Amino acid sequence: GGLRLAEVLVNVGDKVQKGQVLARLQSETVEAELAQTRAALAEAEASLAEARANAARARQVEGSGALSAQQIAQYLTAETTAQARLESAKARLTSEQLRLAQTRILAPDDGTISARSATLGAVVQPGTELYRLIRRDRLEWRAELTAADLAQIKPGMTVSLSTTGPRKLAGKVRMLAPTLDPQTRNGIAYVDV
Repeated sequence: GGLRLAEVLVNVGDKVQKGQVLARLQSETVEAELAQTRAALAEAEASLAEARANAARARQVEGSGALSAQQIAQYLTAETTAQARLESAKARLTSEQLRLAQTRILAPDDGTISARSATLGAVVQPGTELYRLIRRDRLEWRAELTAADLAQIKPGMTVSLSTTGPRKLAGKVRMLAPTLDPQTRNGIAYVDV
């Protein structure tokens, strides 16, 4: 979220394939943050290497009295802390890599773009709808039926739909709504056309 749309690659009516890039968000900021996180990771790795070397030396002289118990504990704690910082830097790197991947808006499935609200230069917030996709070019009719009629319908049944012209469309009942509208006492049958 909060990134500008840098490219809008498809329009209403375009056929798309699953995984196809539909739009790109500005990625320069995310790439810079990723580079900064990589540098922090390298720094954390160097700190861990130094802390491990110090802890190894402390373990070697532990019984000799060359270092106090407090100093040995500090070296061992520094090693544990450096390991935790490294894990934190790795997690931030993974997070930044995911953010960079999310600067490409991909088609979730094959289909046809039926609506587009993506506008070049717009700042996109999380959850903003950019496109509508008719998945696998499947059209759906939502038949509103009375409770009595709905009781006679079963998923898998074939349906014949009349149009305004002489043409009829064939469909198949995909599912029935699990509830009825409390005011109208009607339910929905979802029909794939």
